[in-house]
Amino acid sequence: MKRSRFSEEQIIAILKEQEAGVPVSELCRKHGVSDASIYKWKAKYGGMDVSEAKRLKALEDENAKLKRMLADAMLDNVALKDLPGKEMVTPAAERKAVAHLVEKHGMSERRACKAIGCCRMTIRYQSSRPDDTVLRERMRTIARERRRFGYRRLHVMLKREGLAVNHKKLFRLYREEKLSVRRRCGRKRAIGTRAPMLVPLRPNERWSLDFVSDQFTDGRRFRVLAIVDDCTRENLALVADTSLSGVRVARELDRLIAERGRPRMIVSDNGSEFTSNAILAWADQARVEWHYIAPGKPMQNGFIESFNGRLRDELLNEMLFSSLSHARAVLAIWRADYNGSRPHSQLGWQTPAEFASTFNPRRALALRNLKSSAPSTAVSPAQQGNPNPGNELRTG
Repeated sequence: MKRSRFSEEQIIAILKEQEAGVPVSELCRKHGVSDASIYKWKAKYGGMDVSEAKRLKALEDENAKLKRMLADAMLDNVALKDLPGKEMVTPAAERKAVAHLVEKHGMSERRACKAIGCCRMTIRYQSSRPDDTVLRERMRTIARERRRFGYRRLHVMLKREGLAVNHKKLFRLYREEKLSVRRRCGRKRAIGTRAPMLVPLRPNERWSLDFVSDQFTDGRRFRVLAIVDDCTRENLALVADTSLSGVRVARELDRLIAERGRPRMIVSDNGSEFTSNAILAWADQARVEWHYIAPGKPMQNGFIESFNGRLRDELLNEMLFSSLSHARAVLAIWRADYNGSRPHSQLGWQTPAEFASTFNPRRALALRNLKSSAPSTAVSPAQQGNPNPGNELRTG
């Protein structure tokens, strides 16, 4: 609005002259205004003194200010309802919201920041972080090869390759790349008081046995006998067959004892294969203590149960087996990878073979020689004549 060249005090003084008897035409000629201005001033300020005119001007200014504030608040409310997201909890979301308000509603950056309640320094911040392209690409590659590995095991695998990175930064990149692994286990129910299992202090002090079942692509079932050393967490054997009797279990145990030595104790459940006369006779003949867990208490044999979970999650649920020979070949490759490459969280992220080598210096030397002579990449079942090359296990 155009500002008047006369103040309230001057206008009231002119009106006082008109009330004193000075003609309107003479006032117009004297002050250089039109007679319409005189009558307009008279309608607005007639009968007022200077203090009343100042108070009226202050009220008009305050009313105009309130109108502007109300209009701005209504416009901000409409603009906030138009935002695509509902919550802005991260700086990236705030930057996106401010850009939307500036582009779509013509707001200034200052006003947009005030509307959503964020700091302008947050909006103008330019990240100085490196893009970590090599690290991200290698992390995605390992995650594609080992789909059931979480970020902790990926951290160990990257550290082996010389890519040193803080675990918190790796977790941030892991989430940004959307590599999170969905848990497949059911809800756990705690019943009663649980006593922790005692971990053996030496290899061959205690072995754990259990069966895992799966099926071929044609629907036929097969079973896998898993044997684990509870001290070193090594997988001693994965025996796959359509039928595994007590005699077959005893024969496999004789083969293991010839290779590794005799265990002091073997732990198993009360399955018919483990309670058969063949196993009872074998335990007496081999002088091995055989311990049966309580019925319905699988956690009394928790080491093999944990191993079975990893076996099913990382291999059996990921692969389709066409034949028994295919299953045995894949199980042999996975067992070698589990013992020699896969980091174990309960062993300080060492592999079971590395942890077992600390008990035997000769075995440690043999393990180092094996690593130095091993090729850089493992041979997949597809290169060994696998009938289903699309389902082979990648060993990274």
